[in-house]
Amino acid sequence: MTRDDTLIRMANQIGTFFESMPDQTEALAGIAKHLKNFWDPRMRKALLAQVDGPQHAHIKPIVLAALAAHRATLA
Repeated sequence: MTRDDTLIRMANQIGTFFESMPDQTEALAGIAKHLKNFWDPRMRKALLAQVDGPQHAHIKPIVLAALAAHRATLA
């Protein structure tokens, strides 16, 4: 498993946790807050690069939505 695969797997696990929230806006903000607070900037940068590349098909839709909505704060 590559580093990028690991980052995607971890991001998807975060997304799975927040999927159960009834408020989608709150869930997207929660995902972004978690990534901002607990992920190293290099990890966030690598994940954002995956969103822009072919690997994004493996990222959960809720995670993609959170990254799109909060990209400026995560970059």
